[in-house]
Amino acid sequence: MSEFTSFLFKLANGLTFAGLLFMIASGFTLIFGLMRVVNMAHAVFYILAGYVAWTVQEAGSSWIIAIAAGTIAVAITALLVELLVRRVKGDLPQTLLTLGIGIVIADLSLWYWGGGPRTIDAPDVLRQPITIAGFTYPGYRYFVLILAILVGLGLWLLLTRTQIGRIIRAGVDNRPMVSALGINIDRLFTLVFVLGGSLTGLAGAVGGSYLAIGPGKDLEILLFALVVVIIGGLGSVPGSAVGAIIVGLVDSFGRSYFSELAIFLLSGTLLVILGFRPEGLFGKKEQ
Repeated sequence: MSEFTSFLFKLANGLTFAGLLFMIASGFTLIFGLMRVVNMAHAVFYILAGYVAWTVQEAGSSWIIAIAAGTIAVAITALLVELLVRRVKGDLPQTLLTLGIGIVIADLSLWYWGGGPRTIDAPDVLRQPITIAGFTYPGYRYFVLILAILVGLGLWLLLTRTQIGRIIRAGVDNRPMVSALGINIDRLFTLVFVLGGSLTGLAGAVGGSYLAIGPGKDLEILLFALVVVIIGGLGSVPGSAVGAIIVGLVDSFGRSYFSELAIFLLSGTLLVILGFRPEGLFGKKEQ
């Protein structure tokens, strides 16, 4: 393999991993942007969706049904978590509550599904290698990247071209004013929480055919998602996209060229960006 081909592989690996991170982080930043809740159970939604999708597929269902089942299961779980979070007041209590919920779900998953890794089998048509301009790369990773782009476009259309999107953006900027206008802010919170959870559920179900699902994967994903959101700026979906690309590329090239310093490079990138932009690349300064 030539140096240029090796570089293209690392670039493609970084971008496809960034696509998966974006789907996770976009839901995370939506929830924080509107609700100001640091949902520490967000990452466990990822592995829960993967486990459910794997179970459904093992029962004999198709890959598409398995992906849908994992996404729906997490959407329902997110709804139940939001109903609990709503009853607790204060940023720290809500954060601790979601952390506790995440630990409970992770432990229950370990008890039910065991400690071995689980991988969801993607359809053969998606697993076939694709050659573009002489560069051959796994087709499923292209699929993950395209799906992430479609999710990003869908979120952009929702937030900028629909009435509910305008209300969500207004709620991010000025929650008390939105509530004073007679809008049911609790219902809006529920919608955003379920949407954010569903995006993570989709990422977990799809990611289970990309990366194996297993114990500890939730903590790894949570670390990456937090770094993406902080780099991009809390509450900014475009920031999540840019942050995911940065983190994906730093992780891919770092693990290839500086494997012993991969975590240091990721942390160093975060520190450098925050040194120049404490609120993140696309974050808004507190008034």
